[in-house]
Amino acid sequence: MTSLQIGLAIVGGLVLAAVVAYNAWITRQSVPRTVRERGAAGEGVEPAPGSMGDPLVERREPGFGDALADDGSEAVEPDEARVPGELPETGIDDTADPELIEPTLAPLPERRPGPALDALIDVIAPLALEHEVSGDAVLAALPATRRVGSKPFAVEGLNTQSGEWEGARPHQRYRALQAGVQLANRAGALNDIEFSEFVVKTQAFADAVGASPDFPDMRAEVARARELDAFASGHDAQLGFTLRARRAAWSPGYVSQHASRLGFVAGTLPGRMVLPASQPGQPPVLVLTYDPQAAMADDPEQSALREITLSLEVTHVAREEQPFGRLRQAAQALAEAMDGMVTDDAGAPLPTEAMDHIGTDLESLYDALDERDLAAGSPQARRLFS
Repeated sequence: MTSLQIGLAIVGGLVLAAVVAYNAWITRQSVPRTVRERGAAGEGVEPAPGSMGDPLVERREPGFGDALADDGSEAVEPDEARVPGELPETGIDDTADPELIEPTLAPLPERRPGPALDALIDVIAPLALEHEVSGDAVLAALPATRRVGSKPFAVEGLNTQSGEWEGARPHQRYRALQAGVQLANRAGALNDIEFSEFVVKTQAFADAVGASPDFPDMRAEVARARELDAFASGHDAQLGFTLRARRAAWSPGYVSQHASRLGFVAGTLPGRMVLPASQPGQPPVLVLTYDPQAAMADDPEQSALREITLSLEVTHVAREEQPFGRLRQAAQALAEAMDGMVTDDAGAPLPTEAMDHIGTDLESLYDALDERDLAAGSPQARRLFS
């Protein structure tokens, strides 16, 4: 064998070794990061107080229905609700650096049906009674469906003992009743047909319990509904940040590992985690979502996620929770720890200046809601923006 042949063989061997090494590197890069990388990639995310040592599978999302039950409306998942249009010109002071605190999920006390009707967002028809009625009789006379068109319908009683309005309960007695229907929600304003349906449904209930209804003027209430809907349409907002992997993809377990260190807990749906509010029974502050098919795969650790979403239902979370500051902090912490980048829905990176502008807009939105007595996170706001 000549020296030329030997040289060519050496060069060929080196090329082959380089190709094998390159393919191995490409394969390594395409494998999703898993929880087994805790020691290396897990550094850089500070655990939320009390989160270490708690298996993620043993903790669950606080019920969103519990938060809405206080005002009597039906529970609506934030991702199932209609979110109109763009973010209005509206912000929050995110200069503070709020902690991402994992609250203690203490058992909730037994709830009593609270007042569901509010003249601010409901049409209310008083029902005069000749004598007291029992809660059992009221419950038996209620219509099968508690909706009028696309709007929630409710009946309340004035409790003889407590002197407070509440949803009817067994073994209680009521000296007055009232029926109501919501003026507007994300499905739009109450219209003439829905108002007429409300009258029919309320009259049937009144006949069953021996009450005399007093209905307000339809034209005035429909006009009020349109005005409220116009306000709501201009002040509704849902923020979403997308985290995209720069290089290696993530597995669902890898995402859960880092998110749980920031206080997120497993949600009720696959591919969903939530950051609970500081008060039990309130809607979550933030929601983290990713492909549910990846979460339900036979071997989730082999599922590759290239992006996850952090979202905030602005009108459902109290201003005092500092939700935008926490959204911003969580997105940046996760991006740094998981080698990702924060973008908008279109994939454009979100610089600091853009986030500052969003924060300023949200401050104006909160002020407008407060002036209308529809503070973000209040029962009235959660019902209106649902």
